[in-house]
Amino acid sequence: MNRMFADAFTDRYRRDGMVGVRVPRLNPNIWQYALTGAGPGAMLWMDDDDEIVAFNIAHVSGTEGWMGPLAVRTDRQGEGLGQAIVASAVEWLQRHRVQTIGLETMPRTVDNIGFYSQMGFLPGHITVTMVGEGISRSRSYPFIRASQLTEDQREAYYVRCCQLLAEHEIKSDYSREMRLTHELGVGDTILIEEDDAVRGFAVWHSAPLVENRPAEELRLLKLFADGLDVFDKLLNGLECCAAGRGLDRLAVRCQTEFSGAYVELVRRGYRVRWTDLRMTLEGFPSGGVQADQVLFSNWEI
Repeated sequence: MNRMFADAFTDRYRRDGMVGVRVPRLNPNIWQYALTGAGPGAMLWMDDDDEIVAFNIAHVSGTEGWMGPLAVRTDRQGEGLGQAIVASAVEWLQRHRVQTIGLETMPRTVDNIGFYSQMGFLPGHITVTMVGEGISRSRSYPFIRASQLTEDQREAYYVRCCQLLAEHEIKSDYSREMRLTHELGVGDTILIEEDDAVRGFAVWHSAPLVENRPAEELRLLKLFADGLDVFDKLLNGLECCAAGRGLDRLAVRCQTEFSGAYVELVRRGYRVRWTDLRMTLEGFPSGGVQADQVLFSNWEI
């Protein structure tokens, strides 16, 4: 899968005119996180020689469903396999009664956008990967680190995070991602608690994304803040965690529908690294979050 992933995405960049880009293989620990988290949603297609010809990884977090990464072997593209693997993931997610079915693709890749549109996906907001450089511990509000709690305490906080989302009529559930992150040792979860109430949380990874490379940055995966003041405190906590691991970069995939959060990242000096187009299947949109809240859910591994 790792080899096919690198080859397929490198070929995609080449066809987009980015001939100098070579997509590296991913850290096996990150693959383990993605595949374990997806469970039966991780799907493989094999050829007559028992070699992988395509894969798609479908994820369910409560009523939030998405797919990725997905790829077809370069020598088998153009045979309709892409439609088959997307349709299979959609069917699997629908069986799990999710209310959101989504994916992300490069905005410049018009072939992909057209392909997904023909399969019923609608373009939405841009996801902007923003990077803060020169992270320090200079600003920090009190926060809780799940890794420093006992197992019982961690589980209690995971439940409270789910309850926090439910209180705001958000039916996503990120407790599996929180547990896996801790169990695999690839990152941690931080929480903001005020007056005995959890107001926000963030799940992050610091394990290297690329195979055989040292850790270079801390990456945000999931975040909920019940207000922009809490978002600010979570950012400070994430920056503190990065500095504590000797990392001077924090990468945030900012869903731009949350304009207040985007403005705050720009104000802090975060720079744009990459953009992705978020698409959702017709009838299965994302949303339901109030204007003063922030919900970042990474649809990439």
